Amino acid sequence: MLSYQIIQVVDIAFEVLVWLIIARCILSFVRHNPYQPVIRFIYDVSEPIMAPFRRIIPSAGGIDFSPIIAVLAIEMVRRLVIKILYVIF
Repeated sequence: MLSYQIIQVVDIAFEVLVWLIIARCILSFVRHNPYQPVIRFIYDVSEPIMAPFRRIIPSAGGIDFSPIIAVLAIEMVRRLVIKILYVIF
């Protein structure tokens, strides 16, 4: 029972991370106050994940593809971690 709850928490954490990256992409299209606490939180959480991809994949024509690659990588890691947790528990 506890093992299922741990797997759910890990799955939800990955899901929240994906949604924070999506929120950051949406914020790039609208004017916002970068010092507002919620927006600062979104940037602080998503930047460490997106920065390595931004260094590897340069923007093409002003379009940043790093969020797409970051979400794909997160999904792959998420599936791997969930499978490992199912094997462990």
